[in-house]
Amino acid sequence: MRIPDIEGGSGLERLGLFPAEWLEGDFQPRVHAYYFKEWNRFEMAYHRHDSTEIMYVISGVCRVELDGGPELSLKKGEFVILNANAGHRLIVDGKCRMLNVEFGLAERTGAVPSLRALASEDEPLQALLTLSEPYAMLRDPEDAYHTLRSLVLELDKNGMEGGTLSRLLLSQLLIRIGRLWTESARGDSAPMELYVRQSVDYLYQNYDRDIRVKDVAAAVSLHPGYLQRIFRAHTGRTLTEYLTDLRMEKAKMLLGQTGIPISDISDYVGVGSRQYFHALFKKHTGMTPVEFRRSADTHRWTPGV
Repeated sequence: MRIPDIEGGSGLERLGLFPAEWLEGDFQPRVHAYYFKEWNRFEMAYHRHDSTEIMYVISGVCRVELDGGPELSLKKGEFVILNANAGHRLIVDGKCRMLNVEFGLAERTGAVPSLRALASEDEPLQALLTLSEPYAMLRDPEDAYHTLRSLVLELDKNGMEGGTLSRLLLSQLLIRIGRLWTESARGDSAPMELYVRQSVDYLYQNYDRDIRVKDVAAAVSLHPGYLQRIFRAHTGRTLTEYLTDLRMEKAKMLLGQTGIPISDISDYVGVGSRQYFHALFKKHTGMTPVEFRRSADTHRWTPGV
């Protein structure tokens, strides 16, 4: 496989994020190394390697300097993906915990499609794999992190060769990163839309818990008041109203499609008080939970069957 020639200077401007070969054959990405590491007041020498690298900050703040390029400051929930031959170094002034994954190209095996096949059906992945810059720094609503962590746990369990699931997860990770990149490149209005989408995702993933506005704001790293303003501007509802509507829709589904006792439904949708749940549900639907279930049972019954 051809490696871009960067001798005789940093050559940073001549590197794209991925070599062209990634889309020229029947290839899959394959992890070469991965590790969790907490750095404490550390300064690394410039280096480069023949693997594409993802450096994901779990906590703290760190800086990544690119040889011949900019200095990137990364905080919790941010990551950088680096070209395999981009010279770089890590600088940590305080503490920084990171998850690093290095990966390269391998011949396709098994049932997982090649990167070329995936990119032909996913425009954001195509855009990522043909990015002309040698790096991409992105903020993650934890979509990428959950996939990244699942990948690492799978490799821990089954070894570096992994298997079908590890190949699927690495391909999924690149697809998610491609979508994050596309969203970040939309323009000045994209960040607010992204924060709202991240907030909605958080509500869907946690509606069964006791959620407050400050919890959602912390999850997307915004001030609660500012998040409230942009959320209402984009959805027409406050965070609390959106969460209540979501919980009531989930309650309707559970009442109409499952046999879960009505007395337990409030716990399933994150409303601690059964009395309060009943009041909310009636306000939302015009029926009590008992009346709604009876109505659902009636509609499911077909005479003569």
